[in-house]
Amino acid sequence: MRLLPYLFLALIQMNTFTYIFLFALVASYSIQFWLSQRQANHVQQHRDAVPEAFKQSISLEAHQKAADYTLDKIKLGTIDGLFGLVVLLLLTFGGGISFAFDFWQGIELSPIMTGVCAMGSLFLVMSVLEIPSSLYQTFVIEEKFGFNKSSYGQFFKDHIMQLALAAAIGMPLLAVILWVMDSVGSLWWLYAWAILMSVSLLMSWLYPTVISPLFNKFTPMQEGELKNRIQGLLARCGFNSQGIFIMDGSKRSGHGNAYFTGLGNNKRIVFFDTLVESLDDEELEAVLAHELGHFKCKHVIKMLIASSVMTLISFGILGWIIDKEWFFSGLGVNNTSHAAALLLFMLVSPAFTLFMQPISAYFQRQFEFEADSFAAKNAQASKLISGLVKLYEENANTLTPDPLYSSFHYSHPPAAIRIAHLESTLQSAG
Repeated sequence: MRLLPYLFLALIQMNTFTYIFLFALVASYSIQFWLSQRQANHVQQHRDAVPEAFKQSISLEAHQKAADYTLDKIKLGTIDGLFGLVVLLLLTFGGGISFAFDFWQGIELSPIMTGVCAMGSLFLVMSVLEIPSSLYQTFVIEEKFGFNKSSYGQFFKDHIMQLALAAAIGMPLLAVILWVMDSVGSLWWLYAWAILMSVSLLMSWLYPTVISPLFNKFTPMQEGELKNRIQGLLARCGFNSQGIFIMDGSKRSGHGNAYFTGLGNNKRIVFFDTLVESLDDEELEAVLAHELGHFKCKHVIKMLIASSVMTLISFGILGWIIDKEWFFSGLGVNNTSHAAALLLFMLVSPAFTLFMQPISAYFQRQFEFEADSFAAKNAQASKLISGLVKLYEENANTLTPDPLYSSFHYSHPPAAIRIAHLESTLQSAG
């Protein structure tokens, strides 16, 4: 009942921006829902036949498992999307944001601490609201398809540690950014961007040795044929790292992966233990060659630059609207502080940036093709193909995604297109 006055105030303050935002929000959700239904229909229609390119390597049973796994995740994703839409409307026009800021202002903290506490409490509430969906994903869907290895104790331990880490890093950073917003004048957004990028780079450098070990155990790869093969690949590619490690991914999930992480002189190569158990030595070498391809082709730097530019543009837009009364009233918020503006911008900007999603996905898929080509030159393309097919099967990745859905959501090329590209590379080399 205490939120009703906020809702009434939001209704009488509706302006042109209100209608623009609601149109963008409905359009964004509708497009995402339509794409999800296209994906579900396409996967269902192709459930009963393995694609021709995979008939010799993947069974009908495995193909149907991947289809059913995909369909279950789409159903949950649709519910999550609708729930997120309702939560956003409750936070804005429903008075959630206004209530939080009024509550913390009533405690008579400093303006910066009021902003930090209000934003922190709202992020905490949103995190808690996401737990039921995460529980269902882990202990119903992942369990149903044989992927879940986690316990309820591990699940909640992970969530508590993630929240604690986010608070330990995020709240001081937020306090600094709010101080900059309040203190350095009209160019605050440029300073705030520089601070955020600096902290992001620092976190990327610290992640392999400080942050990631909080959640997983990393064991140096034992001496032997596999390590010798990988070291030979690293030497051929001119890649220096701080070690090759096996991560205990199997304590949470049956999914497998490999990656390199870190920046500068703090890079690590990491294999999930599940991946090492699934692939042979030559396939592991080929998969790692693909990951090294991202490094050698400077994809990491390119993505970092693109992210930095987009963040700078976002801060610039926020710098323009931060003192515009129509921005706050149009979203049903009666608090016009810089902290409220920052929170509102973070929450509502996704409704206006859907068009960026397929553009970003397109370039990421091109990077995957480039990394595959690099791997084919520095390892055996046939082994990368066989390794990828095993991963598609064991991770239950659908082989028949809807083309339009995948163009929006897939950062990797669909399986058939990716394998065909590798096979053409193999034929050219032959």
